[in-house]
Amino acid sequence: MEPTTLAADWITIGTGFGTDLKTLIFTILIPVLCGIFIVVVGLKTRAPGPTLMAVIFAGIVLGLSLSIDTIGETTSDTVDQYNDGGGGDFVQGDQ
Repeated sequence: MEPTTLAADWITIGTGFGTDLKTLIFTILIPVLCGIFIVVVGLKTRAPGPTLMAVIFAGIVLGLSLSIDTIGETTSDTVDQYNDGGGGDFVQGDQ
């Protein structure tokens, strides 16, 4: 009988669940909430100005949530370049 490490299995399950939950939130929940936000603002105000601003705001939030992977990669590349690009022990801004 071979011993198994149960903690590793639970960590793998938790990581998979976290990844699935993140995908669910960013690709389904946030777009649905943006749509609900637009409908509620439109019904409550019954004016084109606030509804148009709600559409613009929801579009910004939706665009940022759908491009979160790209933003994360860009941020990671920037941090790596900042850490490794100095060529010395100090960063130019720290003088």
